[in-house]
Amino acid sequence: MSEPKTPTPTPAGDTYKGWVFKWTNYIKGYQRRWFVLSNGLLSYYRTQAEMGHTCRGTINLATATITVDDACNFVISNGGAQTYHLKASCEVERQRWITALELAKAKAARMQAESDDSGDDFSPSSAPVAPGQGGGSQNSEVQSALRTLGSKVEDLSTCNDLISKHGSALQRSLSELDSLRLTGEAGDKIRQVTERATLFRITSNAMINACRDFLTLAQAHSKRWQKALQAERDQRVRLEETLEQLAKQHNHLERAFRGAAQANATADNKSAAGPGKGEASDEDDDNEFFDAMEEAPEFITVPADPQFHKRSSSNISGFNSEMCPDDQSLNEEPLAMNQESPSQELVPLKKRRTRIPDKPNYSLNLWSIMKNCIGKELSKIPMPVNFNEPISMLQRLSEDLEYHELLDKASKCQSSLEQMCYVAAFSVSSYSTTVYRTGKPFNPLLGETYELDRRRESGYRSLCEQVSHHPPAAAHHVISDRGWTLRQEITVASKFRGKYLSIMPLGTIHAIFEKGNNHYTWKKVTTTVHNIIVGKLWIDQSGEIDVVNHTTGDRCHLKFAPYSYFSRDVARKVTGVVMDKDGKAHYVLSGTWDEKMEFSRVMQSSRGGENGTEGKQKTVYQTLKAREVWRRNPLPDGAETMYYFTALALSLNELEEGVAPTDSRRRPDQRLMEDGRWEEANAEKQRLEEKQRSARREREREAASQRTSSQSEEGAPHDNYQALWFERCEDRITGEQIHIYKGGYWEAKDRGSWEGCPDIF
Repeated sequence: MSEPKTPTPTPAGDTYKGWVFKWTNYIKGYQRRWFVLSNGLLSYYRTQAEMGHTCRGTINLATATITVDDACNFVISNGGAQTYHLKASCEVERQRWITALELAKAKAARMQAESDDSGDDFSPSSAPVAPGQGGGSQNSEVQSALRTLGSKVEDLSTCNDLISKHGSALQRSLSELDSLRLTGEAGDKIRQVTERATLFRITSNAMINACRDFLTLAQAHSKRWQKALQAERDQRVRLEETLEQLAKQHNHLERAFRGAAQANATADNKSAAGPGKGEASDEDDDNEFFDAMEEAPEFITVPADPQFHKRSSSNISGFNSEMCPDDQSLNEEPLAMNQESPSQELVPLKKRRTRIPDKPNYSLNLWSIMKNCIGKELSKIPMPVNFNEPISMLQRLSEDLEYHELLDKASKCQSSLEQMCYVAAFSVSSYSTTVYRTGKPFNPLLGETYELDRRRESGYRSLCEQVSHHPPAAAHHVISDRGWTLRQEITVASKFRGKYLSIMPLGTIHAIFEKGNNHYTWKKVTTTVHNIIVGKLWIDQSGEIDVVNHTTGDRCHLKFAPYSYFSRDVARKVTGVVMDKDGKAHYVLSGTWDEKMEFSRVMQSSRGGENGTEGKQKTVYQTLKAREVWRRNPLPDGAETMYYFTALALSLNELEEGVAPTDSRRRPDQRLMEDGRWEEANAEKQRLEEKQRSARREREREAASQRTSSQSEEGAPHDNYQALWFERCEDRITGEQIHIYKGGYWEAKDRGSWEGCPDIF
């Protein structure tokens, strides 16, 4: 039975790949295999999925011979040790492979010969990178262009040789046909083909001569251009070094002048300040920067990575960033924090824990528990801690802040459209922690809270509170010293479908920036847990997100593509377009929700053909080169034994002094589970849930006794519970009934006064 034909892709760069039939043995005959030609090596796999882990064989084309058997068959051998008998699906496809293999073989042989020769000629691939320019966009683009041009010139030379070789063979074959002296229609056809071949040969010879002249000129001028480029690069390095020396001298003179002025003003202050503040040795200039404040009595020392210094100096030479100056924001933020409170530098930051006890190996059949719960709400299913992770839903919600620096950078943007790119990337980044996290977080008890105070490290304070039990809802409020506020109220609706579990977060997320008063909103997508019955659990995110700026009308439409076995797209793909209020596209975002996101500025857009789904037209965007806006942090060592927690997640449940008595860190069943005492944790979990049910029944009795007849007719609620730190109101942007932080928590923490907190543990 013939397998479906897969069109072979056109060669791109140095890589060529596609399906080819390979002879295996006399029993199985030819079997369909996936071949990849890259960097002079021809490798094959049983399927495309094997490319990441299992290679079935590889031949180095530099020493291989390529022969053609018939219309579709060809053989590749490296001298007897390895021989591949291959068959393409058609003659055209076989010729494509032969051409690609010949080019790759010629290039591999040339590279091997060059590596054997020793020479001092400058080449773009071996050009030294000037100090301070590692990663410079202009330098890398020039180097890439030179390498590409060099590769294309080599390809042109190889094609020149191949045309001569195949043209001569064609002429010989036609001469042999002509010598047969056939008569009639066959003879006329042969003469006609011969005449056309002769014309083609004349044209090919003309092209070959032109190509030879081009190669001669290119090779003659190549070294001259390379030397000119190296001279310009050396000149730029010298200018940067000179500029850096001038900056150091200026800094030294400024400090000397300020020190002299302070000495003349008050001799007492100079003696009290000590030699480390008024006077700094030149040995520290490479590691520290000094910024003199006009009203400050002394200098503030701001530690900085030297690479930022060099990068900022290279920006003077013409590098123009499309987005916010990231390096500037990285250097300015610690300075602003120290200006606000210089004494903070003397207090060391708290060292957070980097490990938790390893997860015990307890086996339990999930299907045995959930088979009778199909169609029910997940929050109503009595689940043992064996399927949990030692973290609450409130702490899981706080993990959205792992990439808070995206909002820090967004707050510094001058353009709302640029700011939208960072906000959209932030909305995607919150899903990166879910790739391996198949454990279920603890359902918070009503009134449970969780604070995440990272003001000294990262400039923000976060507070979560469980404000409702049926349906379960958590309110979240974050305030940052760097110009932004984040708030959300999330209600999780979940359904068990038998094979998979769907988790649908309901509620709106708000991000408000002081600069420009831009107010953004978006919602979360659906999370699906697969293989509930059998197999290894895995998680997918699917749906669409509309990030809307209610101040300017800008909008970003993000699409999370669901996993499909038949899709050729990369797994976990996310795409988006940033548009202004008139619908004009300005940026395109692309990437994956588990790895990274990139953005590209749109230069031109046009409507494509009727190739979209349901007959819709596709829009084609012409963009500038993509730049990375977000990348996932690597997991800590040993994360597989610690529930695949990130570095932030490992620190969330660490005990801290001064937190509220309702804080998730104080929850006993969660703490017992983290310590590996799961049987005790299950018993404690049942006790807490029964205590919560008793408190609910008591509130319902109180509400029933206080209700009047009129209220009863209006359908007054049975439970009169009110949140402690959040109050219920109508959102003026969305019109939804939500809980807004009413204040008082951090003031109560400063006083150490928690009288109003309920006893839930």
